[in-house]
Amino acid sequence: MLDVDLATFYGVTTKALNQAVKRNQGRFPADFMFQLTGQEANSLRSQIVTSNVGRGGRRYRPHAFTEHGAVMLASVLNSPMAVRASLVVVRAFVRMREVLSSNRDLARKLAALEGKCDARFRIVFDAIRGLMSPPAEAPKPRIGFRS
Repeated sequence: MLDVDLATFYGVTTKALNQAVKRNQGRFPADFMFQLTGQEANSLRSQIVTSNVGRGGRRYRPHAFTEHGAVMLASVLNSPMAVRASLVVVRAFVRMREVLSSNRDLARKLAALEGKCDARFRIVFDAIRGLMSPPAEAPKPRIGFRS
């Protein structure tokens, strides 16, 4: 997402968003954020019909943020929406840790039970383990502009 779109979402100005990024550069590595090239910015300008530089247009090339960068922005901005987004992320990670922990407990109990049972139940245990393992993920599409 572009800086202007995220600024609108988080309820801050694009200038405030970019200032927060500059003050926290260590939190935004290349896989979280990048600046558009001049060619990409010009292409974008012609697609969304923004005014020319010097006539109210942007002076600097826009920044594009990956999903990680958008989440990190929530932690460095101080708007009500950014605070809510940070809370959602924290709660999601806590819930995910709880789910993973319960899955580990289940795996330990299953291993103990398997040791007590004979080979006839091997198929059942293998099926349960198959259900416990996460599904194979398809490769994620590359984020950014392609020429």
